Amino acid sequence: MRNFLILLLFIPLVFFGQTVEEYLQSGDAKAFAKDYKGAINDYTEAIELNPNYAVAYNNRGASKADLKDYYGAISDYTKAIEINPNAANAYYNRGISKHKLEDYYGAISDCTKAIELDLNNAVAYYNRGLSKYRVKDHNGAIRDFTKAIEIDPNYALAYNNRGASKNDLKDYYGAISDYTKAIEINPNDANAYYNRGLSKADLKDDYGAISDYTKAIELDPNYALAYSNRGASKAKLKDHNGAIRDYTKAIEIDPNYALAYYNRGISKYYTNDLNGACEDAKKSASLGIDASPLIQAACN
Repeated sequence: MRNFLILLLFIPLVFFGQTVEEYLQSGDAKAFAKDYKGAINDYTEAIELNPNYAVAYNNRGASKADLKDYYGAISDYTKAIEINPNAANAYYNRGISKHKLEDYYGAISDCTKAIELDLNNAVAYYNRGLSKYRVKDHNGAIRDFTKAIEIDPNYALAYNNRGASKNDLKDYYGAISDYTKAIEINPNDANAYYNRGLSKADLKDDYGAISDYTKAIELDPNYALAYSNRGASKAKLKDHNGAIRDYTKAIEIDPNYALAYYNRGISKYYTNDLNGACEDAKKSASLGIDASPLIQAACN
């Protein structure tokens, strides 16, 4: 009887298409290029291949958030947390989406969980501070912004927002100090100049306020609020013609800026332009301002 040599050929199995990791990497690349819909498609492919891929859920949530689909983002972050309860980034990201939906207490809860999982997460402290600010817990916000600054001493936004909380507590000098520090770190921060101008105006330093509003406008020529508030400071200094020019610029940038119309009407009233004052008063009233005192004074 003859013996046959049987050759066993081991042929590797080839799966056509991308692997889970390749879909994830492709999604990340598309998200970086701001192709968020394409990124979502790739993350979805990765999830279909591996339904327990927490990172893919987290990253898909981030792309949905970039498209302002905050409810969809929250759903994905929640799934990532179910799969990996220690996913600090998923808690943090879910908190941001809740903040965007004005669920500030929910955002605070999620940021707190992210901090518990990562005590040195300066951004989580910062974002929790933002949500506390929104619910008027200014002291709590200051503590969080301070912690973020302790972790990252060059956190300009934390200084800026800590200044805003101090300003709301009428600690105007403390607010100015924080805004000044934010400006030292980032000299191109138009918001920090604008905010410092507000605090100076609260201290009746209108010349200082005008200087800061002017710098904010140089950095951002379309900063309607800076024009309007510079106009208000000029009006306090009885430079009503200068104020009118600033209010007019604010209105050019934002044609529905009700307060700018009203304040321009007041400055026109003081320059004896009663017709112009009356028109501005009526326009501001049509946009929701109670302009009855100015209408009565200028239109009658």
